[in-house]
Amino acid sequence: MRIDVVSIFPTFFDVLEVSLLGKARDRGLLDVRVHDLRDHAHDRHRSVDDTPYGGGAGMVMKPEPWGQALDEIVASSDADAGTVRPVIIFPSPAGELFSQATARELADEPHLVFGCGRYEGIDERVFDYAATLGRVRLMSLGDYVLNGGEVAAMAMIEAVGRLIPGVVGNPESLVEESHEDGLLEYPSYTKPASWRGREVPDVLLSGHHARVADWRRAQQVERTRIRRPDLLPAAETEPQA
Repeated sequence: MRIDVVSIFPTFFDVLEVSLLGKARDRGLLDVRVHDLRDHAHDRHRSVDDTPYGGGAGMVMKPEPWGQALDEIVASSDADAGTVRPVIIFPSPAGELFSQATARELADEPHLVFGCGRYEGIDERVFDYAATLGRVRLMSLGDYVLNGGEVAAMAMIEAVGRLIPGVVGNPESLVEESHEDGLLEYPSYTKPASWRGREVPDVLLSGHHARVADWRRAQQVERTRIRRPDLLPAAETEPQA
């Protein structure tokens, strides 16, 4: 998979060199390219923002640097992969909610582009123009506002990247995680069996695989009922007897 990121803070993404995603890049599983939006600003101050039409507080990111950056990325994408149209993602509090299902969907795409906005956002015409180059999706991590799109883009890249075959060493660990089956993950324990007066549940020490599986499923439902009842069907929102 190829991932391009456009930001005015390209060094923010240096952290991608570490951990599993860094190893995946070294092994050729991920091709991540980070671009400085200011490279496409041609005034002496390398400015990428201006005052908003209609007035109001803050500044808005100008369309031309974004247009040039996207043109360059898509042109190189065509050279790399023929006629594949990338998915162009703009992190935005006004976007659709990013979820584990979204991450699974995006993990099947050959090319993702993340455009990280700042200030009061990006000129709306950029989204319209980007739609002529690829499939545009505005995405939000949740109902809150960040200073820019970098944190959200990093979270999405990690959520998607770890689902690419070969990135995570044990693929079975991806199956039993929160949100993979619509429920939160069950609690986990390791040695010692007794720690500071707190005991590992007996069922996990029993060696009885069917009982362990039943216990874990019940814990998933109960944990989801308490913490995220919105994820459960109405019939499962009542406490278990």
